Amino acid sequence: MITPVEFKNVYVRLGNAVVLENITFKIADKEFLGIIGPNGGGKTTLIKTLLGLIKPFKGEVKVFGEAPESTSKLIGYVPQFSTFDMTYPISVHNVVLMGRMAVKGGKKGFNSNDEEIVKKSLEKVNLLNLSEKLIGNLSGGEKQRVLIARALASEPKLLLLDEPTASIDSNTGVLFYDLLQNLNKEITVIIISHDIGAISKYVKKIGCLNKTFVYHDSKDLTKEKIEMAYHCPIDLIAHGVPHRVLEEHHHDS
Repeated sequence: MITPVEFKNVYVRLGNAVVLENITFKIADKEFLGIIGPNGGGKTTLIKTLLGLIKPFKGEVKVFGEAPESTSKLIGYVPQFSTFDMTYPISVHNVVLMGRMAVKGGKKGFNSNDEEIVKKSLEKVNLLNLSEKLIGNLSGGEKQRVLIARALASEPKLLLLDEPTASIDSNTGVLFYDLLQNLNKEITVIIISHDIGAISKYVKKIGCLNKTFVYHDSKDLTKEKIEMAYHCPIDLIAHGVPHRVLEEHHHDS
């Protein structure tokens, strides 16, 4: 079985700053990996490197055994919907249909096969009944599911999501993670998130990124592991515990 994603001693520089340092990890087929870390820790850069948009100055990245830039058709990318212009008058169906453009190879027009794939993609995210609605009229959770359907329309082997629950409420987030777990039965999933509690509950493996990368071959998060990633003392909020006091710590002046 070809490894979906593999980083070997990867270093990435933006300008004069090294933002990713000695990143080494690989994930198995149909893995569900959650990556957490502070703002500015390199999560966006890691995504761009995985997509082949940024090349490391040292080390090697492989996606399904090939260079990332040659395997873009195998990756379904789901950005934060907050980066989209939701006032643009486009239907849910047509947004998802855009996902077929990545695999058309420059060919114009869509055929019955494309339409069937769009239908199946909408069915997977339970939105077929809203296919003719304008995306701007949907709820936050529905919009995010549309973007997942668009990614699925390219029939990817790897689904990559960037902060997908950042703009939706917690109840919708639970349903969203249930959806991802179901999709994970068929494809490999990587999710970038600040939501430590949800990540530790739903994913199979966890990685902590803050310039360097600590990959845990499990989903268990300890206080020590998170402090290693965030570089400051923190405390975990436990279910059923009404109040936890953070340890005192000092910032460098």
